[in-house]
Amino acid sequence: MPSSDPLPPKESALFRKILKCYEMKQYKNGLKLAKQILTNPKFTEHGETLAMKGLTLNCLGRKEEAYDYVRRGLRNDLKSHVCWHVYGLLQRSDKKYEEAIKCYRNALKWEKDNIQILRDLSLLQIQMRDLEGYRETRHQLFKLRPSQHASWIGFAMSYHLLGDYDTANNILETFRASQTVETYDYKHSELLLYQIQVIQESGNYEKALQHLKKYQLQILDTLAVKETMGDLCLKLNRHDEARVVYGELLKRNPENIAYYEQYLKALKVGGQEETIEAYQKLQAEHQQSFCAKRLPLDVAQGDTFRTLVDEHLRRNLRKGVPPLFVNLRSLYRDEQKVRVITELVEGYHQNLTSSGYFAAEDKEQNLPKEPASALLWTLFYLAQHYDHLRESEKALDFINAAIDHTPTLIELFVTKGRVYKHAGDVLEAVKWMDEAQSLDTADRYINSKCAKYMLRANQIKEAEDICGKFTREGVSAMENLNEMQCMWFQTECALSYQRMEKWGEALKKCHEVDRHFSEIIEDQFDFHTYCMRKMTLRSYVGLLRLEDVLRRHPFYYRAAKCAIEVYVRLFDKPLPAESAEEELDTENLPPAELKKLRNKQRKAAKKKAEQENAQAAQANQKKENKQRNANQDGDPEAPQLDELIPDKLARPEDPLEKAIEFLRPLQLLGKDRIETHLMAFEIYSRRGKLLLMLQSLKRARAIDANNPTLHNCIIRFYKALEARIASKEIDESVKLVIDRERPKLFRGANSAAELNESFLAANRASNDALYEVAKIMYQLDEKRRDEAVKLLTSVELKNATLEKQQKNGSEIKAN
Repeated sequence: MPSSDPLPPKESALFRKILKCYEMKQYKNGLKLAKQILTNPKFTEHGETLAMKGLTLNCLGRKEEAYDYVRRGLRNDLKSHVCWHVYGLLQRSDKKYEEAIKCYRNALKWEKDNIQILRDLSLLQIQMRDLEGYRETRHQLFKLRPSQHASWIGFAMSYHLLGDYDTANNILETFRASQTVETYDYKHSELLLYQIQVIQESGNYEKALQHLKKYQLQILDTLAVKETMGDLCLKLNRHDEARVVYGELLKRNPENIAYYEQYLKALKVGGQEETIEAYQKLQAEHQQSFCAKRLPLDVAQGDTFRTLVDEHLRRNLRKGVPPLFVNLRSLYRDEQKVRVITELVEGYHQNLTSSGYFAAEDKEQNLPKEPASALLWTLFYLAQHYDHLRESEKALDFINAAIDHTPTLIELFVTKGRVYKHAGDVLEAVKWMDEAQSLDTADRYINSKCAKYMLRANQIKEAEDICGKFTREGVSAMENLNEMQCMWFQTECALSYQRMEKWGEALKKCHEVDRHFSEIIEDQFDFHTYCMRKMTLRSYVGLLRLEDVLRRHPFYYRAAKCAIEVYVRLFDKPLPAESAEEELDTENLPPAELKKLRNKQRKAAKKKAEQENAQAAQANQKKENKQRNANQDGDPEAPQLDELIPDKLARPEDPLEKAIEFLRPLQLLGKDRIETHLMAFEIYSRRGKLLLMLQSLKRARAIDANNPTLHNCIIRFYKALEARIASKEIDESVKLVIDRERPKLFRGANSAAELNESFLAANRASNDALYEVAKIMYQLDEKRRDEAVKLLTSVELKNATLEKQQKNGSEIKAN
């Protein structure tokens, strides 16, 4: 493209070589060529050459110099699309996507049809989910390059992501019809499947099915064809066709639970007897299928369930299937089924111990005795069974008997550790999990379980040593686990530090988890062009939709919750400043003592300075190594993130603002969890934001109006509101809004004490409610202390789980 500040032919040829060197990643050659142009007195301030030199320097990790050259070039040639484009590339390398988009738009003002700038702009727009802007950019690219496949696909996808399915399908259909394909390859197959997905999402299932049938021979992914066809047939109530399709799928994979569910829908079976009969036919067809034998237990009831589960238990205990309990755990939601399983397995234990048979009838019929291992697996099952029911003493009896029977089976020690964990004895749990780990030090699962139990017991150094058996040599386990984004370890670590009141260390782990999610979101940038080129369009759309809700993941939720709680704690009780010296009565100290004190302070300051210098040197070494690696790879250096220093993190300038940064993704993606809104209330109550407090309470009430913690928050809101009204510090418009919600929120109560009593009357059966009511009762009126204690002592602890007893006990102790 012609430049706004053109160079003579010789220098212009050199400039083109600079561009080629940049594309070929020959950065040092590019710098030499740029120097040849800039040393010419006539072109020392040539904007585009300065910009390209800056871009090349950025690729060599010299970021500050790069920005200086690019900005200097831009100042000298504000009308150059090259300078603006380069400035945008620089901003993009620093993940400043909004700024980069502005630069690209400025570049397009001077060169509106530049293909490369439009492509770069479209990548940033889809990354930032500016779907309207993405559609406009893809439309412009489509008009400029209508012969390229990517132009059609990107244009269609822009409408698909906006929900305009008809337009997207029309574009895809026109593109497909214009192609003259002789051999149907993978890309053509994926294009057809993507078109069917677009039609299906539009709700036109009939058209999607017809399209699939018409082109199914051109689609290479036969599994996707059958699954899509079966799903569409069911949605169109074509049950006969769906039955045939899912029958074929079951032959292909008889262990897929979803196929069984869809097959039964196609059969239109209703009721227990028809369902069981259908499963029995499937068992005859797929005799080796585990699912065909297990799934009937979910629907069976009464005597039918007893017969089926008896057969299932005997078969698997005889074979020795370790995950048998895990497989049946979903049945434990039904108390009647739990009673049946208890009777059967207890009977097995008694009969195996006395006669070697599962039942006395087996002995009378002269059947062969059960293998000796059947007793072991029965004891193992009973231990897990009673542990799940939280009958820890019985569980320990059975697991100890199993260990006495076979003291080399690792699963037994793992289960014993789990029993102690559920009983609340985390130290004993660690002991037995460590014993299990010592039996097989090469088992990564047992290794990880042991580390997790150690973290629950606040043994962080020991957990790090255990993980060090499987991490990279020459690097500390903690650092390597962070590099590998091992988030289960980091969340457990953060919670452990929180329990130990090491606030800075806890926040460091929470921020590391947050950075992992940010990196995952940024990593999708590489796939915007790759997926379009490789035509993996369905997977690409799935990736975009996953990234949109990524921070809904439990790992992020746990880390964010921990960070919010720590920041709120630091707001309530901030740590003293590091530089603050202890206030001592130096005036009254004898000269000798004063001299000793000053020497001690000087030594401490010197030691601290040495530590800081060592840390700074280590950080610089890491930065140099990273820069050296980047230079070798030829990739632009990633933006340097602030080092996470625990002491600095534990002393934030505005803890509540930091807490809100973690809260925002939860309010967007975790709004279906009441804890999100309760945490929001804690933050806004400390900021004195009455309307935001009210908003949080309303959202929490919509999820669970009888939540005891929510009741505590409502009482606190009531007291804060009354205090504001009494002091006349409330805005009339705010008061008007709150008055509209007052009857529903406070349930017509005229005082906090009355609201507390009404909540007690409605929730007397809940131990958690009694605990919160007693706590509030004492806080509202200290004279009612004895009444509150009496209410607490009336709690039926036998109805509470051990974990709940332990949690409430620690809270009472803290208060």
